[in-house]
Amino acid sequence: MTENDLPPLPSQLHSAATIAGKKPLHFTYAPDAATRAVIAAHLALIDLPKLMLKGSFAPQGRGDVVLRAQFSAQVVQPCAVTLAPVTTHLSSDITRDYLRDFSQPDAVETEIGPEDQEPLPEQFDIAAIAIEELILALPQYPRAKDASLAPLVAAPAGSVPLSDAALRPFAGLASLAQAMAEPKDPDSKDSAPNLPAKDEKP
Repeated sequence: MTENDLPPLPSQLHSAATIAGKKPLHFTYAPDAATRAVIAAHLALIDLPKLMLKGSFAPQGRGDVVLRAQFSAQVVQPCAVTLAPVTTHLSSDITRDYLRDFSQPDAVETEIGPEDQEPLPEQFDIAAIAIEELILALPQYPRAKDASLAPLVAAPAGSVPLSDAALRPFAGLASLAQAMAEPKDPDSKDSAPNLPAKDEKP
């Protein structure tokens, strides 16, 4: 099944005009099992047992709105190595400022300015915000506890195999540097011979 064949993602819309300069909107978004299954299918998850976004939109100043919420979810993803199911619990606190007079920051302002400021929309989609936070929080490479990558061994027919460690270009530099830094025993055969000074005659 392709993404075009899936049911549309859910939405839960609230007008920003009912909040800005007026009174807070408290909400709890906790979709049912059927809706979570749709979200899981869009995000290629094995399962989405829990998804919740709880908080409020509150007026700030004369026309701005601030979002403060708690996000939590439980996701089941395929292990990046074995494809076995991996369950992860996610949670975070969210704060976003929606500004009526928002101006797009330039490159310098983006680096030093607030990161969670957005233009005030006509409508807030609480479902979309919850799904966005879920996407941002998902582990990129989920790994089962007993999963491990097999060591790489490469060799043409009839030759000695090269291990993964031997194929690393800097694998021996650390031991070489340590050997060079160790003081030499003056009685050792490997120590440098005593050479005559430049002005001395043999």
